[in-house]
Amino acid sequence: MAPSATRTSSESALSSTHIKSQNVGVFTNPEHELYIKNGPVPAPGPGECLIHVRATGICGSDIHFWKSGHIGDMIVVGENRLGHESAGVVVAVGEGVNRFKLGDRVALECGIPCMKATCYYCRTGKYNACPDVVFFSTPYHGTLARYHVHPQEWLHKLPDTLSFEEGSLLEPLSVALAGMDRSMLRLGDPIVICGAGPIGLVTLLAAHAAGANPIVITDLDENRLATAKKLIPRVNTVKIVVGETPKDSAARIKEALGFEAKIVFECTGVESSVQSAIYSCTFGGLVFVIGCGKDFQNMPFSYMSAREVDLKFQYRYKDTYPKAIGLVAAGLLDLKPLVTHRYTLEQGEDAFKTASDPKAKAIKVQILDE
Repeated sequence: MAPSATRTSSESALSSTHIKSQNVGVFTNPEHELYIKNGPVPAPGPGECLIHVRATGICGSDIHFWKSGHIGDMIVVGENRLGHESAGVVVAVGEGVNRFKLGDRVALECGIPCMKATCYYCRTGKYNACPDVVFFSTPYHGTLARYHVHPQEWLHKLPDTLSFEEGSLLEPLSVALAGMDRSMLRLGDPIVICGAGPIGLVTLLAAHAAGANPIVITDLDENRLATAKKLIPRVNTVKIVVGETPKDSAARIKEALGFEAKIVFECTGVESSVQSAIYSCTFGGLVFVIGCGKDFQNMPFSYMSAREVDLKFQYRYKDTYPKAIGLVAAGLLDLKPLVTHRYTLEQGEDAFKTASDPKAKAIKVQILDE
């Protein structure tokens, strides 16, 4: 399903509450510029809701689009608004909206598939593979704005106990949950998580809740490892040493785990880390790559073959938001400590500088709007 043509709120009849006049957003372009820009407030078309976006997290992919201009075949070809980790409140509804009303608090699922009966992937429930998906961020304008129009079918109501910040974090949590489902993780499985960034940390939270044991998490950054230990005190941490061979890193990882890992969740996409993950696996084990890395990487093919190490990947998610909301609402996962830095929309450039600067020691940077 394609987004409706952009209209202003004065151009169509709709039910609405008070709406500010300025639609501030954070944009990039093929020249790798990052800037704040005001635009018109869009009006929702049939079946759509206008969302006042209250919280948006900066994802590593947002940084990639700004700094590199592409991730694989997803390319910034013109002025592009960033963002896809968002939650907010319904402030206007278009004709035919029957699932939401003004004032409803919602999380936004930003991959909008075609849902046509002729689409094999949509028809069989694999809508994250839909070739005609509209994923808000690139090349379509993302959600990092004061106001964003969204189809009602891809909004998820937030319980009153969940904050907008937690609602925004449901998106990276969905990535982790999708990977965990496909990994077939079982109670008591010894696992390793490579990378203690936002995806690695939500994977840690989910793996702990699922009963993985023991758990080791790795990173270059001692601050991130300390955060992991605060979140889940029973996790063992391994600091990766720059210049160390993947085999040597794997030896230390296995020593900290006490076993060879049944599953390694690789959340960095870095070639040396993927190699360490492979060497950390038991015979018949699984390396599940959730991280986004460079297009071509070298792997220890013969080692993987002789050890029957499986390599799997995760592309976005499907039908994970209801589960994510339920887990957080029930108190099984505490996402709140992940947000370390908060900025206003008008401070968007500073927010991206913090998110992209390792010296800032940020875990999750969020942009908030009142």
